Amino acid sequence: MNYKPIPIGVENFKDIIDKGYYYVDKTLFIKDILDNKSYVNLYTRPRRFGKTLNMSMLKYYFEKSDEDTSYLFDGLNISKQDKKYKGYQGQYPVISISLKSMKQPKYEEAFSEFKSIIANEIWRHKELLNSDILMPISRKKLEMICNDTADNTVYKTALRLLSDCLCAVYNKKVIILIDEYDVPLESAYFRGYYDEMVNLIRSVFESALKTNNSLEFGVLTGCLRISKESIFTGLNNLKINSITTLDYSEYFGFTEKEVKTIADIYGISSRFDDIKDWYDGYLFGNTEIYNPWSIINFISDAKSDPDTIIKPYWSNTSSNDIIHKLITEGDEDIKDTVENLVNGGMISKPLYEDITYRNINVNSDYIWSFLLYTGYLKAVRIYLSGNTLYADMVIPNREVTSIYENTIMQWFNEKIVSTSRDELFSAVISGNTLQFEDILLDWLEDTISYYDTKENYYHGFLAGLLSGFKGYKTESNRENGIGRSDIILLEQRRHKLAVIIEIKVADEFSQLSQKCDDALIQIEEKQYDMQLKRDCYQQIIKYGVAFYKKSCMIKLSV
Repeated sequence: MNYKPIPIGVENFKDIIDKGYYYVDKTLFIKDILDNKSYVNLYTRPRRFGKTLNMSMLKYYFEKSDEDTSYLFDGLNISKQDKKYKGYQGQYPVISISLKSMKQPKYEEAFSEFKSIIANEIWRHKELLNSDILMPISRKKLEMICNDTADNTVYKTALRLLSDCLCAVYNKKVIILIDEYDVPLESAYFRGYYDEMVNLIRSVFESALKTNNSLEFGVLTGCLRISKESIFTGLNNLKINSITTLDYSEYFGFTEKEVKTIADIYGISSRFDDIKDWYDGYLFGNTEIYNPWSIINFISDAKSDPDTIIKPYWSNTSSNDIIHKLITEGDEDIKDTVENLVNGGMISKPLYEDITYRNINVNSDYIWSFLLYTGYLKAVRIYLSGNTLYADMVIPNREVTSIYENTIMQWFNEKIVSTSRDELFSAVISGNTLQFEDILLDWLEDTISYYDTKENYYHGFLAGLLSGFKGYKTESNRENGIGRSDIILLEQRRHKLAVIIEIKVADEFSQLSQKCDDALIQIEEKQYDMQLKRDCYQQIIKYGVAFYKKSCMIKLSV
């Protein structure tokens, strides 16, 4: 069947329409912006939730240009509204920039990138360079910016200069669109030039968005509302639209109705429960939202193979460094909180709507608000206690849970490499069950555990601890006898010793002893030692290991 192509990574609205990509219609976003008449609008949403595409849509709707782009909106929801909205189409000069590329390791390099961004936007309006309407000094400044010969101080007010010039030439106030405004601030924080970047962004915003008589309205997007550093000094008309705001809640990400429509069109409605489990769970305002990046990637895979394995896509779009810092640098309380979350629990924490990168310390309460606004947590309830705003938060879905789980396993494996396990290994190969059990309990106590996969988790946990010892090989799920044993430890050179470990998970602490017995019985009934005897192993040690949360019990059979 001929399906419309899926726009993976396509963030240009014109390309999506012209090339016939599937488009989830968000054009009523335009109507709401016009109806609300806010002077400067800031929309904060997690990464890959459609911010850039929406900004591109706004540019093509409002921008006055030589090319008629009104056809792009034919048949879309905005075209079906009152004709007064049509009167705004193609009527304004538009400044449209994105700061998402400002991720350089040094401030000088990031500032150079900013200079290029400004120069490219001026060049996009190159008609200004030959306009007789402008004062010669204004044209000269524009030319110097384009030629990279302007003084560095000029760039801090370049957006104001450009808006004044556009307003003068077109006799119409200007719309300013700034996408991913906080990316350079995040990069600067982690790379050590935060103060310099704050000063740059503050200067740019003050000149372009504060008391700018050439401005019709401005729209900014980012992941966080960052204002404690006074990025938005004096912007009394700034309207913040975060994930907790009721307005505009359906325009970033996909609603359940939109997801059901896509699944039906591409013939994978039977996979809806999987889709909901993995990619739903966000709440913007009062609107249930699905991760759009993951949805379109899964649809792209599933339209050719409806039985394709569902998997995380959003986790691969960035390094998830903040989760790694949370797990590796967090204190015991933080690790306990993460464990509670990963195991389906809920946490109640103060909600900080103004965030600065300075206070994103993994051992402070600010970290939970940061994780909420960046998509790693979901607020199921927001309430006032005394004078403090609180949020009850959970992990949104299976995809985000997998980010936490994979990071935990990465941290655990790093810990294994850096920690001596000689005593553990000695206990295992000598049959010292008491020492084996004590050391295992220590590791369980120090580890962030997650139990949704239960036996698989404990299997990976124990297999990791027993791997990497010289002269021995660890195998998992090896075919032996008439089944597959959980873990086998093999002495390789002389076949003197083999260790068979069967794992069971108890539902209650009182079941540990019986689960150990069940494991040992399974080893005998399934004849897991049969092939080892054929391979002439001289001694075979058999362990039944039972786990209940962070408790364990071990029994031995030789």
